[in-house]
Amino acid sequence: MWNITMNKFSDFEGVVESFDQIRQQLGEVAPAVKNKVLSQLDEVCESFIQLSPFVVIGTSGSQGQSLSPKGDPAGFVKILSPNYIAIPDRPGNRRADTFENLLENPKIGLMFVVPGKAETLRISGEARIVTDKKVTQSMEVRGHVPEFAIVVHIESAFIHCPKCMQRSKLWKPDFWQDSSHLDSIGEAMIKHAKLDISPEVLDAIAEKEGLKKLY
Repeated sequence: MWNITMNKFSDFEGVVESFDQIRQQLGEVAPAVKNKVLSQLDEVCESFIQLSPFVVIGTSGSQGQSLSPKGDPAGFVKILSPNYIAIPDRPGNRRADTFENLLENPKIGLMFVVPGKAETLRISGEARIVTDKKVTQSMEVRGHVPEFAIVVHIESAFIHCPKCMQRSKLWKPDFWQDSSHLDSIGEAMIKHAKLDISPEVLDAIAEKEGLKKLY
């Protein structure tokens, strides 16, 4: 571990202060890369969303930033039009960080993942939390209709390059590290919240409170 003081970034040399420094090092953007950004979905983006069972939602508010993963059967994010998509809200831990941020700051960023595919789809725009039955009822799974949906007005969409997946070998099981020693969610919660209970007791509480149900 590095010996870092509490003065945030003062221990680091070469802290970049302007984007000009970045651009000088990286060079200019290729026209094809710069012009690939769309203001609405096309058939390429729509096909990606329809095959994606997993999306990460990025929001920001006065309480901080939040990255929230959402997962469901492929195609769970509904395409309402080329400019609008809707994401169902399933049972979780009830923190509702994403909702709190969106009510304060409606800007949103999304990253869609398709298992086995190296590219990802990035979308940014503005969102609202809705209870519109026409939207939520279209998201029924196993007889359960979500109470809320996040409707996103798309401002930009583009396919992200595959290099991060290629470098990480994310979809190659032979390169996966052994994670059997990592703490479970219950064990981590007990340590982080300094709870004086066993993982079994915490699991029973979660079961009783309905925190383990998927839908």
